[in-house]
Amino acid sequence: MAMNFLDKIIGAIDPKAGAERAAWRAEMELRAHYDAADSGRLQSRWTVTNQPAEIENEFDRDIVRARARDQERNSDVFNSIARAFRRNVVGPGIHVRVTAKDKATAAELERLWALWCKPRNCDVTGTQSLNQMIRMCVQRKVIDGGVLILKRYTRQGILPFQLQVLEVDDLDTTQMSPKAKGNRIVGGIELNSWNRPVGYWIRQCTPDGYGILPSVYVEAKDVIYYRSKTRPTQIREMSDMAPTITRVKDINEYMNAAIVKEKIAASLAVFIKKLNPATGTFGSRNQGGGAQDIMYAGKRIVPGMIMEMNPGDEAQFLEPKSQGTDATTFVKLQQRMVSASQGLSYEATSRDMSETTYSSARQGLIEDDLTYGEEREAFEDIVLDEIYETFVISCWLAGKITPKDFWDRKDEYMSHEWIVEPRQWIDPYREANANKIALETGQKTFQQICSENGRDWKKVIDEIAEANEYAKKKGIQLSKVVYDEDSIDPPEGKDAQEEDEEGANTEDGNDESAEEGADAQKSDGAE
Repeated sequence: MAMNFLDKIIGAIDPKAGAERAAWRAEMELRAHYDAADSGRLQSRWTVTNQPAEIENEFDRDIVRARARDQERNSDVFNSIARAFRRNVVGPGIHVRVTAKDKATAAELERLWALWCKPRNCDVTGTQSLNQMIRMCVQRKVIDGGVLILKRYTRQGILPFQLQVLEVDDLDTTQMSPKAKGNRIVGGIELNSWNRPVGYWIRQCTPDGYGILPSVYVEAKDVIYYRSKTRPTQIREMSDMAPTITRVKDINEYMNAAIVKEKIAASLAVFIKKLNPATGTFGSRNQGGGAQDIMYAGKRIVPGMIMEMNPGDEAQFLEPKSQGTDATTFVKLQQRMVSASQGLSYEATSRDMSETTYSSARQGLIEDDLTYGEEREAFEDIVLDEIYETFVISCWLAGKITPKDFWDRKDEYMSHEWIVEPRQWIDPYREANANKIALETGQKTFQQICSENGRDWKKVIDEIAEANEYAKKKGIQLSKVVYDEDSIDPPEGKDAQEEDEEGANTEDGNDESAEEGADAQKSDGAE
């Protein structure tokens, strides 16, 4: 162990203290089994502490959210990530398939759901459909870290139930007095002794946003708080983009600098080198003819121009070197790292497929689907299921559905599954052939394939049956046309006719065999 300057001085003045200092330092170095825990020269400025999540996030949450929103407004790279989640978690839309055993009630719930999802029925503002609202919620969760969805009971739509979407900024962080004794308030959320949210304190403002009114307490059963929870002690949200904000900002600044540099490189700059610096000043004259010297200030180079210069003047052109290739490589590397931090591929966020093959695109899509699947699962469990269950109860309370045993069999009537619009295939032939093989080998069921394609398997079978029935009436064997095979249900009378023909052929064959046996016996007798 090398001694530094201070150790040498202490050892010279007090050898005992110096020896103890050296022993303690050696002990500390032995304890640093992990490089990440090393406190040497390279990590000397890396000072961290272990604290509960809320203590770590409380003072940084607002500034991180503000910077994330700034990048949302100004960064195309930042928006590419947010839109990737928005496009793939929700996509064209999410639909419900009611799986209740009561088919009549299930059909009525599906009809009412499709009607309720219209802007005038599901949104208290009447401006967004349900799919538009949930797309906005996904984007706000990625950028802000979370979003609040309040259940409102109004008379504005077909049901006494609508939704109000609020930003996490509306949580009153200044509220300190809990509504119930024994509770505590953290970041505008009232918690019980188990840290379970029991209510939310919502700030109230005037319509212009400047006037502040007393906060309103909303019970937790009427609030859907959608956010990611990464630590057990976490209460409030933190932006999903927090690890990448600084890197995205660096990309933007680098791109702006590169653009300015390229603009300068694309410009034609000219410098006039004068033999006599005094020549060409205001009021000066040439010695020979007495004419005024040519002035270059304010003049521009235009196509086809011819200009005479002063004697001795020399034109020099500025040609700055471009580094477009280096900029492209740097930006690609940075964007790959930004995408990877969010669990996505470079192609998913950049839309750059120049270096992609079918195999790499398929593998990247599989990995991306895992990330989107996690988000979709959380969104369905936290948001959509809660909305749908409240919707079903509202339908029953409003008399839209009338099963008498509703409360006794509530879970059965609420049974459902979510159908996501299918993604587009990279290679339709390969994908379809893979599904066919998976179905034939039992690796997938027909229900799974239909669900992956955003279809209800029962409706698919109904449509196929309807098409076959219609084709049969028109005298067309649809299975022969579509599947290149005989019809499953042959025309009436064909089976009997074929059996008669097969029986006749069999009898004829037996007669021929008998005749051949008789002829053989006659031949043997003659011999």
